[in-house]
Amino acid sequence: MQDNLYNLAFERSILSSIVFEPEQFDELSTALKKDDFYLPAHQDIFTAMTNLMQRDEPIDEEFIKKELLKIKKFDEQVMLEILSANPISNTKAYVNEIKDKSLKRHLLTLTTEIKRVTVEEELPSAEVIDIVERKLYEITQENQTSDFKDSPRMTYDTMEYIKEMKARGNSVLVGVDTGFHELNRMTTGFGKGDLVIIAARPAMGKTSFVLNTVNSLITQGKGVAFFSLEMPAEQLMLRLLSIQTSIPLQQLRLGDMNDDQWSSLGGAIDKMNEAKLFVDDQGSLNINQLRSKLRKLKNQHPEIEIAVIDYLQIMQGVGTQDRHLQVSEISRGLKMLARELEMPIVALSQLNRGLESRNDKRPMLSDIRESGSIEQDADIILFVYRDDIYLYKEEKEREKAAKAEGKEFIPTYVEKEEEDAEIIIGKQRNGPTGHVKLVFQKKLTRFVEPSPHVVETSYENIDTRSANIDIGVNDTISAPMI
Repeated sequence: MQDNLYNLAFERSILSSIVFEPEQFDELSTALKKDDFYLPAHQDIFTAMTNLMQRDEPIDEEFIKKELLKIKKFDEQVMLEILSANPISNTKAYVNEIKDKSLKRHLLTLTTEIKRVTVEEELPSAEVIDIVERKLYEITQENQTSDFKDSPRMTYDTMEYIKEMKARGNSVLVGVDTGFHELNRMTTGFGKGDLVIIAARPAMGKTSFVLNTVNSLITQGKGVAFFSLEMPAEQLMLRLLSIQTSIPLQQLRLGDMNDDQWSSLGGAIDKMNEAKLFVDDQGSLNINQLRSKLRKLKNQHPEIEIAVIDYLQIMQGVGTQDRHLQVSEISRGLKMLARELEMPIVALSQLNRGLESRNDKRPMLSDIRESGSIEQDADIILFVYRDDIYLYKEEKEREKAAKAEGKEFIPTYVEKEEEDAEIIIGKQRNGPTGHVKLVFQKKLTRFVEPSPHVVETSYENIDTRSANIDIGVNDTISAPMI
């Protein structure tokens, strides 16, 4: 193997340093693994040291020799070379060098694996890509090392954060703009590394709601990545144009517009040509593919501040395990990816139809499909709710029953172009739960804030595991918009 893929002198120096200063092993064992050493005999010695540490026995020449003799892997020549090597004080530089060469060896092994699955096993290209991406992710994860942050470091970082917030002029918006003032007030925006779940029953408008957020961000010149698993990119664009121009969506679809509307559409198209919006409308996508695509896009376009997935349950699992385990892997993968890329990831989710059998059909956390893992991994869970959906459905059921019985039907529900809507904050790891009142404009598939803007916050279900807030159980706050 090429010399740039290993350095036996460095390996010997690290092992020698441990033998002469065993107290270093605690720190070094968190950064190094057996496979980071190239020479098998060095791997055996490092394993012996690990076993001795776990049994709280001395990590010295005699005990290492005894441990290796038990498994018939003691090499006296190798041990002499280690003992004759000079111990080092700057072990960090040596560890980094060993880790770097270990990573290169793993990558070289991966190239061999690619050749095997591509040429020898003749697997389909899509499956080969999936295998490579998964292996590459495993390699990079294994190569990452982290350590505890001490109190002075955390205090310094926290003070820098507070100063940054003060420099913003005490703005309520800390994270990414949701597009709604009152929702920003309650959540301070979607934070870096947050997994945000927006859940609703079909036809409630969860895609429309998130497109309002997308439109607000791209209007501000910010970048958005949108994974549309349910509808083509062109349909998303039609909805965004309807939101921007106030031209009813149906008219846009038919091209049925007057001169003023055509002019307004032309202006909106010019603006969208400058927008930093990237849509992937591949119908099938698994967590490995999404991770690879988003990493690549983020590297090419650092201005991207948020990623949206519509919707979570359509994502494919990896492997053949049960669906709830696949969803667990997907939700956990999305949370880890959000932290890695330091950006919020918003995933839309379906709700179980069981809630429709309740008198109060407002969603709860338990209504999320495969809710266990999603509820656990999410930092914020928002529910989109419009009562008019159920009022209209009940009206139609009464009309059908009346016709079946030959009775006269007298309508009581009046269909409206603008309906009351609620965004229910079912979970917020670092803030209160509650709800925000909005108005849904049906023809435009657009949510807007009512006037006057009022927020109603309930503190009955605060997630006290992450936020210590001392508020009365039934306290309610109503505040006019600033």
